[in-house]
Amino acid sequence: MAILGLGLLGGSWGLALKKAGFAGRIVGYARRAETRAQALTAGAIDESLAEASEVVLGADLVILATPVAVILDHLSRLQPHLSPQALVTDVGSTKRRICEHAAKLYDQRPIFLGGHPMAGKERSGLETADARLFENARYVLTPLKPGHSSDPRVKAFRALVASIGARAITSDPAAHDVAVAYLSHLPQLLSSGLAGLMEEKNAAGNLSLELAASGFRDVTRLADSPYSVWRDICLTNTENIQMALDALVQKLESIKLHLADRELEREFLAAHRLRDKLRVLN
Repeated sequence: MAILGLGLLGGSWGLALKKAGFAGRIVGYARRAETRAQALTAGAIDESLAEASEVVLGADLVILATPVAVILDHLSRLQPHLSPQALVTDVGSTKRRICEHAAKLYDQRPIFLGGHPMAGKERSGLETADARLFENARYVLTPLKPGHSSDPRVKAFRALVASIGARAITSDPAAHDVAVAYLSHLPQLLSSGLAGLMEEKNAAGNLSLELAASGFRDVTRLADSPYSVWRDICLTNTENIQMALDALVQKLESIKLHLADRELEREFLAAHRLRDKLRVLN
């Protein structure tokens, strides 16, 4: 197995496989030699190589665990070096652009399977990797073609996802990107925007952060996420995110309009119903 990108997700994949008793050999690649050495010390990989093209040689499974723009680049650069029997997958937070690009390069030999583990943390980097990160998480798979779901390599990967405690679900790439624009990307931008606003207020001397309690800290937890990761997400899902932001602005305008009447109660009740549904899903 080859893992390209040894940050939170790539490192967690390696650690989770070791925890699950994976008997194969895991070879890892990261741009920085220091990260490769740390991954070896942590036990996330068995071997590291300094060239991405060398890591994938002879690999049965290749996991691209880098930011989206790097995934797109890897898909083109690595294709000539891959075994025809390989399965290539990724962990990108957007899927349409990745799958469209992969469809031009991959069909049966090798095969590509889009992937997005719905698990993560607000901080990135190998030091945040966790062998239990994927436990009880949904793992979205976006095959390029309906027939790919019956391919033995895809079935084997689904079993591997189950072995690390995640639950695989299948989605169309475009539908996935619409859903995560609302459920993942919008919360991130809301958290970052709110934290940025409060920083501006505090810097201007108009707001004392000493009054910030657990509620504010909870809502702004995602603001710790790095721009280097979210830049590519926003660039590859712009229209859907803009649509989600427009919907949120309309909702906030409605709340603003009804601050002094009972219509505000309906918003709270709708929010409670949504939270109840999420509890059932978990």
